[in-house]
Amino acid sequence: MSNKDLDTLFKEAFANAQLVPQESVPQDIQLVLYGLYKQATSGESNISIQNPQDLINAFKLNAWIQVKHLTIDEAKQKYIDIINELMRERNL
Repeated sequence: MSNKDLDTLFKEAFANAQLVPQESVPQDIQLVLYGLYKQATSGESNISIQNPQDLINAFKLNAWIQVKHLTIDEAKQKYIDIINELMRERNL
């Protein structure tokens, strides 16, 4: 698969993610998707906590750190796979 194909599929998956009711997705999966999205769109970068007292951002940072070993293309593919599965499960 070429990068353009993967990029197109990733953009489609991101658009489809907006169709999945957020309350129907477990929070752990939401965090995985967040981490994959950040990795897919930003790649490995200097990840730091701005405010360690902010629990939500700490969880988001942790989700990103969990997938920082993935390449951008691997993160995109995993994101696509999860969104497609969520869409199938919800008949969307």
